[in-house]
Amino acid sequence: NMDAHHAHLFIAAAADLDEKPPPSEELQPEGLQPKDLPTEPPSTEAPSERVVLRELRVSSVTPSSVQLQWSVPEGSFNSFTLQYWDAQGQPQALPINGGSRSVTVPGLSPSHRYRFHLYGLQGGKRIDHISTEAITGEGEAGLDEPPLPSEKPQPEDPQPTEDPLARAVLGELRVSSVTSNSVQLQWSIPEGSFDSFMLQYRDAQGQPQALPIDGGSRSVTVPGLSPSHWYRFHLYGLWGRKRMDHASTEAVTEEPQSENLKPKDPPTEASPSKFPLARAVLGELRVSSVTPSSVQLQWSVPEGSFDSFMLQYRDAQGQPQALPIDGRSRLLTVP
Repeated sequence: NMDAHHAHLFIAAAADLDEKPPPSEELQPEGLQPKDLPTEPPSTEAPSERVVLRELRVSSVTPSSVQLQWSVPEGSFNSFTLQYWDAQGQPQALPINGGSRSVTVPGLSPSHRYRFHLYGLQGGKRIDHISTEAITGEGEAGLDEPPLPSEKPQPEDPQPTEDPLARAVLGELRVSSVTSNSVQLQWSIPEGSFDSFMLQYRDAQGQPQALPIDGGSRSVTVPGLSPSHWYRFHLYGLWGRKRMDHASTEAVTEEPQSENLKPKDPPTEASPSKFPLARAVLGELRVSSVTPSSVQLQWSVPEGSFDSFMLQYRDAQGQPQALPIDGRSRLLTVP
């Protein structure tokens, strides 16, 4: 059993699911084109409703991350999905807000080639697709992370004097919602813009945490918090790796509630007596590592075998997500 402050994740054999959230888009092995890529918008769309993705490019690279940028010269998308294969060959899918035009992909391996596929979606349907490749820098992953907050937050960096026209200002950082294990924050940018943001805070054990956020975002949900705990959050607006402005706020998580500790709409379990000769058993699902933006899970199959697995969870916006997993896998990183 996991603590209340962990995200509620569960694995089920794909064959046992009566109902499941819409699965993330399937990935093909590197070098192959993903399935069902539309070559043009559906013919039913009026020309005035045409939406187009253009120029997915690599804007920066570190040993453990890649920052990507793109444009939407025509129309708009409800959301995006970025898909790629990690260094262990596992498919990964990263949901992105429809207003974003950049994203930082964390948790990558040094000196590794990745191929990224960006899908523009409307109503859950792929409308357009672009791809690019990147090779992460040499060195040890994690060394490129920005410094974590000290015991007392440092004063914000001075505004640059070399280009007063490039001034970017962070508005008020405020708490928009609170649960027993998460806090949702919102902010505004009354002047200028930022390449990215960094949210810093200390967890319930007093350890500093840093959550990278893409520059198009104006809200973030901080998961994995402890119930009835006081937190102070510091949001930094960045240009490149330089802090340009800073805003802070405080929040207290709610008391634990038993109804919040159960995943919504869990798949119905198959009766074990249904197939007595084909019994397959899932062992313990455990968290093997955690970063501010990902969770690595491990599990065992002590008896029998499965054709495949399906990992289901709800993202920070409350949307159901499903990751298909090969039946031989026993490890998965959720980005």
